[in-house]
Amino acid sequence: MWLVGLVAISVYLYYRPLSSYFSTRDDLAAQQASLVGLREQKSELQLRLASASSTEATQREARKIGYVRPGEQLFIVKGIPEWRRAHHSVRGDG
Repeated sequence: MWLVGLVAISVYLYYRPLSSYFSTRDDLAAQQASLVGLREQKSELQLRLASASSTEATQREARKIGYVRPGEQLFIVKGIPEWRRAHHSVRGDG
């Protein structure tokens, strides 16, 4: 009988530390997985930064937002989706 009581007291005393240990271990594993993902993301961003800092990339990005070089003429074309739908239906009929 006293053996059962001793086991019960031992289990009671070790429950919280063991629970805390396993919880902390799981949190650590999750944080390490997150760290691996963040390191991969960092290396991808560093590659993008290296390629984006080139002159050609800067010019490409400037053209995407509508900048033109001095002496060039900017043309704005509207209605492209409607044109594509009209031409796609003509090709589909034939």
